[in-house]
Amino acid sequence: METRNIFLNISPLDHRYSLSEAAVFDSLSVHISEQAAIISCAKAEIALVKAHLSVRGQLEPSVEAELDSVAKNIDPAAVYEEEEKTHHNIRALVNVMKTMVPKEVAPLVHLGATSVDILDTALSVRVRDCVQKVVLPLLKDLERLLCQIAQREAETPQVGRTHGQHAVPITFGFAMAEYVSRLGKSILEIEKRSKELKGKLAGPVGAYNGPSMIVRDPEDLERRYLSYLGLEPSEHSTQLVEPEYLLRLLLECNVAFGILANLADDLRNLQRSEIGEVFEYFSSTQVGSSTMPQKRNPWNSEHVKSLWKAFSPRVMTFFMDQISEHQRDLSNSASQRFVADYLAGFSLAVARMKSVISGLQADRENMARNLAGAGGKVKGGVLAEPAYILLAEAGVSDGHEVIRKITLEAEQTGESFYDVLKKHHDAFTKITVQLEKLGVEDPEGFFEDPARYRGLAAKKAKTLGQKYEALMK
Repeated sequence: METRNIFLNISPLDHRYSLSEAAVFDSLSVHISEQAAIISCAKAEIALVKAHLSVRGQLEPSVEAELDSVAKNIDPAAVYEEEEKTHHNIRALVNVMKTMVPKEVAPLVHLGATSVDILDTALSVRVRDCVQKVVLPLLKDLERLLCQIAQREAETPQVGRTHGQHAVPITFGFAMAEYVSRLGKSILEIEKRSKELKGKLAGPVGAYNGPSMIVRDPEDLERRYLSYLGLEPSEHSTQLVEPEYLLRLLLECNVAFGILANLADDLRNLQRSEIGEVFEYFSSTQVGSSTMPQKRNPWNSEHVKSLWKAFSPRVMTFFMDQISEHQRDLSNSASQRFVADYLAGFSLAVARMKSVISGLQADRENMARNLAGAGGKVKGGVLAEPAYILLAEAGVSDGHEVIRKITLEAEQTGESFYDVLKKHHDAFTKITVQLEKLGVEDPEGFFEDPARYRGLAAKKAKTLGQKYEALMK
């Protein structure tokens, strides 16, 4: 078959990403390329032959090895050429395979099966192997990198942000621990769902009509067939495997994809000129803008977000593939083929985020500077919350109003929140007493440094980093 120049391909997955993420692309091709699809169907056909021979007690090791060789050496070009005659992909595969297996077992190829017994089963094998051997290793590598940052930066003070505004202090490690926790749980769920994919050998309506003409126990034949592929039978089949097994796995992948997009957004925004708290690795030869030589755009983070925009909406197609009229229609025939594209797009986004995180650096000086200046027009204004809470704990019912007026005074005078608070001796004394009760060191100087008000941020960052680092092993 003629090989097409990659620059004449239509999908960017097959030129731009096959070049920029060559290792990932190559590892994906082993499982979800067109060649992989044909080979996986051939392996399913061979598994069926083995099952028939096993039932008959005729599966000799030498025959099994010869059959395995047939599956490995199937020529996709020959199958495509045969399909030009049959206009049916599985029948074309069967015709080619019958010429390759020993003559005495040729009648067993595809015996008792309908096309989808092979197609759905082979798809489950491909998706399972792609997720377990490519997607999950990438995700776990990324998660481990996030765990390392969460622990390394657990004590690094940073201002928290809500609604795009300065909130109360946290640490950068705590900010990263959010994604450690969210992505970690999703990874574990993806792993679980990948082990639950099913296959079938139940015939054109799922009632085992054909297999019941061959063996007394069709379900035993089905179990034997699937055992050679490392699968279990779908609890109920029509012509199709119940679609929810695959759907739930893809939906959890989409959950993880959304978490990556959220992380990408946060990192992109933290690299804004007016924030400047983190920065991506930027090589000495890299160009940020075609016209502004000084630019260092956070393009990798933006790239992850862009891939999410392109692939996440495909979840609607996954849902629509749940529906098939009666025991089978072909309305999922084209759409299901694009599961491979989705897994590729997701994997490439994970790989790109992995490269971002591996080179990500925190600008601790900028973080400290931003935190010191946080609070709008009031320096140290982010400490208004603990002042109000401590005053209320001291029994002042209008503590919120007292502190609000102090922040207004600080805004009008240009003094720091801490300096104005000290002038209100009664409130400051009551607050200091409450801090002493809590065992806070240097209670009188607590409001001088916003970094001291960070709750359990550092502890949570370390705990979650350690927890998920262990789980990823």
